[in-house]
Amino acid sequence: MAGAPRSVLVAAGAAVLVVVGCLVAAYALRPPSAPDPSGGDRSAADAGLRCGSTACRTAVKSDVGADVVEVLVGEGGGRIKVTGPAGPNIFESTVVDSGGVIDAQSLECVSAEVSVCLVRGKSGEELLGEVLVGRGGTWTRAQARYLATGGYLALHDVDGDQVADVVAVQRPCDPTGCKRSYAQVFSFSGTKPLLGCTAAVNALEDLPGWPTVAPAAADLRSCGA
Repeated sequence: MAGAPRSVLVAAGAAVLVVVGCLVAAYALRPPSAPDPSGGDRSAADAGLRCGSTACRTAVKSDVGADVVEVLVGEGGGRIKVTGPAGPNIFESTVVDSGGVIDAQSLECVSAEVSVCLVRGKSGEELLGEVLVGRGGTWTRAQARYLATGGYLALHDVDGDQVADVVAVQRPCDPTGCKRSYAQVFSFSGTKPLLGCTAAVNALEDLPGWPTVAPAAADLRSCGA
């Protein structure tokens, strides 16, 4: 490659970014390996509820309207529990089951007519995420898992439909290193789960709204473009 024209090197680098971006999107849009077909396990009793091999304990919780959302963890497993007027609703946590580490910053919720809660956990240098959606007191799991390789995964209503979207910062790598970052935006309220991506930038500080990444719909383009 020492004698290759500069245009060939640039084209090769761009191709790597496109391929990595597509792989990230493909991972993020995979459904959980074991989704809850009924939307949750209402029969699980609070007393004796187990997460993996030990009793569950609350790692972090948030009030969402009349409901309380809790992330429960144990040795080798985790659950998400929603308690409200309709009674308890309990889900397996795909983030915990995939090895994501839960801390006090792992739960982000937006209370609205359609409420959204994002659970995120760190796995090495990546962030894993899953989403619960609440409508009229009924909670369901969004059938996708989310991956952020750039250290940022959060909620923001990008398309202005009053339902929070998932913003994931990606930092694809090639043989020369990990240099440029961009944000992917996912929606679960419409027919288009991947809304698009922002332009790649050299520094995280150049992403829209950093340190709270808040792109507008006009900032998005086709991922890989």
